[in-house]
Order: sequence, then C-alpha cells, then structure tokens
Amino acid sequence: MAGRVVQLVLHYDGSDFAGWQVQPAQRTVQGVLETALSRLCDQPVRVTGAGRTDAGVHARGQAAGVSVPAHWTAERLRHAVNSLLPGDVWVARAHEMAPAFHARYSATSRRYSYAVGLDEAARSPFRRRWEHAFLRALDREALDWCAERIVGTHRFFGFAVRGTAPATDDHRCEVRLCQWRDAPGGLVLELEANRFLHHMVRFLVGTMLDVASGRRQREELLALLVATANDDVSPPAPPEGLCLDAVTYPDDLYLTA
Repeated sequence: MAGRVVQLVLHYDGSDFAGWQVQPAQRTVQGVLETALSRLCDQPVRVTGAGRTDAGVHARGQAAGVSVPAHWTAERLRHAVNSLLPGDVWVARAHEMAPAFHARYSATSRRYSYAVGLDEAARSPFRRRWEHAFLRALDREALDWCAERIVGTHRFFGFAVRGTAPATDDHRCEVRLCQWRDAPGGLVLELEANRFLHHMVRFLVGTMLDVASGRRQREELLALLVATANDDVSPPAPPEGLCLDAVTYPDDLYLTA
C-alpha cells in the first residue's frame, strides 16, 4: 500500500488482553489496532509491533509500525485512531518514518520495568493489576548483587522459553541497564537491552526474587547466565508487574519529530 509509514507509540493496560499478537477468537492489542486502522483506511491494515507482549503485560512505550494512505498525516492518524480505540489502549505519539523503518528489526534498544509490591496494600485491587505482590522478606543487597551480574552481554538460554527462537539464534543479548530502585510500597526493576527473549525479563525477576528471599543461592544465578537450557530457571514472575516502557530507533529513520 503506497503512502506514509507511521510509528505509533502506544500505552495499554494488558490486563484484559490475550497479549499483543493477533489470535483467533482472542482479544489482542494488535487485533484492536488493526480493526480501528482498517476502518479508517477502508482496507486491511497490518500492524507490526516492536515486541510481542504476553497476556497481562502492560506498555507505556510500545512501538507499532503501519503503512497508511498518504492523506493520513501522523498526527491526524493519531487523533482519528484514538477516537476508535477502546479505553485500555491509547496512542500517545505518532511519527512519520522513513520507508526503511521496521518496528521490530529497526529497534536498537528496548526498556522494561517490573514492579514488585512489598507491603500489605500491594494486594489492593488498585495496585494488583500493576504490581507483583511479594510479601516475603527480601535481602535488598542480594537483589542489587544479582542485577549487577546481569548487566553485560550473555547468552540467555537459561532465561528464555525453549524453542521460541530459531535454532540458529545464539540467544545473545546485551543488557545495558539492570537496576532496582525504591518505589512507594515496594521496588521497581529497570532493564534495557538491545533485545529480549521470550519471558526473559520475567524469568530474571523470578530468579532474583528467589535468591533475595533465600530460596536459591547466588551461585545458581551465575550458573544460569552460562547455561545452555532453561531447565533450572525459577518460575517466571507474574505478567502484571511488567511494562514495556520505551523502544529506541536511529534518529535518521524519523521524518517528523
């Protein structure tokens, strides 16, 4: 379809979605976006996301790429699609992009956060959609120790769902940021990397929480960083604490600010 290539920057509450990717008879973020955009453009519109967030995972910086007819400027498209979207999805920004832009393959980094509630109020219905309520005692120094070891380039076979990447993929990711910070009622883990594998953040969080609560030894995390399979990883942390915060692209792909 000739026309404009537009990047949509999305906020969504993932609680009532079966994830990002279109699935038969399931409500998905990609699905509701494609329905709205196809209605606006009077023809089928395919939406490509920077990442396929799982059911229950949120976003305040998911990037999606679309090709639309030329009369749709980026900002006009943003306003029009927001008028058709349900209340749990919102297009925060829109940018006209170079034809070479691809929402997934052009990305140079992705940033996630994971919220952990440590006080009793974390079980409140006003927080539990957004945090993992973890009411066991944690050793904060152990959490920070784990985060420091994750930074760097590793082959994350031990922290990825088996079989979801091509057989030739070396599972190598460059983690540029991994740090815990204090938050009201708990902690937030911030992570940035050039790429993430399926369930990687949730496996990392689940393992770090097990180490910091005394369920596992620190040496087990080190072993997982060099493992060739995920047999010994901790169960993934629940999806509700996870949020895709930002996706970064090269400046020369942007045709508008």
